[in-house]
Amino acid sequence: MDFILELTKATIALFIIVDPLGNIPIFVGLTGNMDDNQRKRVYNVATMIGLILLLAFAFLGNEILTIFGISFESFEVAGGILLLIIAMRILVSSSKQDQGDSPESVGAVPIAMPLLVGPGAITTTIFNLQTYSIVVAIVAVIVVLTITWVILRFINEIHRFLGKTGSLVIARVMALLIAAIAVQYILTGVTNFTGLIH
Repeated sequence: MDFILELTKATIALFIIVDPLGNIPIFVGLTGNMDDNQRKRVYNVATMIGLILLLAFAFLGNEILTIFGISFESFEVAGGILLLIIAMRILVSSSKQDQGDSPESVGAVPIAMPLLVGPGAITTTIFNLQTYSIVVAIVAVIVVLTITWVILRFINEIHRFLGKTGSLVIARVMALLIAAIAVQYILTGVTNFTGLIH
């Protein structure tokens, strides 16, 4: 009974942070000029990479960052800068995605990392590992990414409903939101790092 309760808490916390429902407009914007098969490949790749990344952090936690000598604050700033670059590309380009980008590359960056698996998701996974157990942390990751994959499978219907113009408008609006999230990541990382110095 305790395991079920802990798993429920861990899963809900991680699902809220990963937020596949809230990110749907962003995903639609990033894949708006792809056909259905390409879009499916993007989401399959994104889910698989997201699962592998979170499982790696569930197994190893802080050791991964320690091995490379990276502080979590640096990770936050790097994730923020990456998101900011992505947002700028969407805002200034005539299309939502470069024609040369393969579905696999878009699925890996930015959808899997850092949109699905960002500093928040990694922090939550490490928190679940430290608060509950490695089994709870791993099962929570598998459950959340499975639900995310199911949600992504229905995005084609959402894209058809919005149409090309609607997707383009959403892409621009969401790019502003991505930029704001990016700046918040950077500010949080810098603030936390400054706090450590003092």
